[in-house]
Amino acid sequence: MKYSKLSLAKEAINHKGFVKKIPDIFRMVRMWRKGEYPMRSIDIILPLLGVLYIISPIDILPEVAVPVIGVLDDLAVLSLTIPKLLKEVDKFLLWEAEQQYSNDNTKVINAEIVK
Repeated sequence: MKYSKLSLAKEAINHKGFVKKIPDIFRMVRMWRKGEYPMRSIDIILPLLGVLYIISPIDILPEVAVPVIGVLDDLAVLSLTIPKLLKEVDKFLLWEAEQQYSNDNTKVINAEIVK
């Protein structure tokens, strides 16, 4: 099976509802930049750099020069960045729910989002 950047991007998009969380990612970054959402910079910058690396046409190991190994670096970056980014978005969604639905005395702990 031949892998390309396009097929890798499609697999990443289908990973655990990634598409559904894209608006949440933008909202999380926007609130973090405004200083409303407390988060370490490294927790958002590294996953976003990984996603940019996958999207960009420039590679450390180009697919043209080394066909099989050239795709492996993209797979490695995908396997590290997408789960990390989704974990951060889940933390953000819990924080957001806590901010929205809590009183002064109430705190959301181990919440599950039900649709």
